[in-house]
Amino acid sequence: MLAEDADEAGALLFELGAQGVELRDTTTLLKGELGTTMLIASFDDSDRAREVAAQLPVAWLPRFGEVIGDTWRDEWKKHFEPFAVCASIVIRPPWRAYESAAGERVIVLEPGRAFGTGLHETTSLVAQALADRADRVRGSSVLDVGCGSGILGLIALELGAKAVRAVDVDPDAVAVAQENAERNACGHRLRAEGTPIEDVDGFYDVVLANIEATTLVQLASVLTRRLAPGGWLVLSGILRSHADGSQWPEVRAAYAGMRVEELGEKGEWLAAVLRA
Repeated sequence: MLAEDADEAGALLFELGAQGVELRDTTTLLKGELGTTMLIASFDDSDRAREVAAQLPVAWLPRFGEVIGDTWRDEWKKHFEPFAVCASIVIRPPWRAYESAAGERVIVLEPGRAFGTGLHETTSLVAQALADRADRVRGSSVLDVGCGSGILGLIALELGAKAVRAVDVDPDAVAVAQENAERNACGHRLRAEGTPIEDVDGFYDVVLANIEATTLVQLASVLTRRLAPGGWLVLSGILRSHADGSQWPEVRAAYAGMRVEELGEKGEWLAAVLRA
């Protein structure tokens, strides 16, 4: 299917009873076909899986298949090798050894059940925006909205942030983010929680939101209210182009009261650094 259909398709699959949905495209560890996005949904019952495949739009090219056993769940691990997510910071899975070079900082990351290996373009755009502003990250308080595996909060801490509050609506993501913080000996500086963003209190020097564009628009007033005076906001997950054109104009309009400091591009994605 086309990339712009993936969010709608993933949400629909969960509504129809999927136990999990895996995305594959050119940015993921297990690749989809060039120029397309593949979603693989798992169901407890094969009959239900067949029914769902028959209900999906023909344009999505749905098909049914059976996998025996659970080894497929860890198949992606074979492809997850240490890599530089941004200048001077390397991501290493726990099952891979890595000897760091001079000046490199290594984050040990187990994505587990959460989004966020760091390989996706939307994540690397935010990571680079933080690295480019390391002097401003140092000593700051950070709010990471939709934290997934906790990777962006961990990068902020490596760059010298004082503390990170990481929130996600997915309980699995909250657990994984906290586990990764403990794994990197910074559990006392990163607090992961499932508090709805509307109920989060306090003010933060840096607010990160790597989530889909429609949600960025919906949360505009909430996210900007959490910024401390002089704070800055990094938004990612914005498609440069899709069936109805770029998602950026709608996102920009939602944050009209803020100045665009930088608009980064990678592949089909945009990330914006905004300041009041």
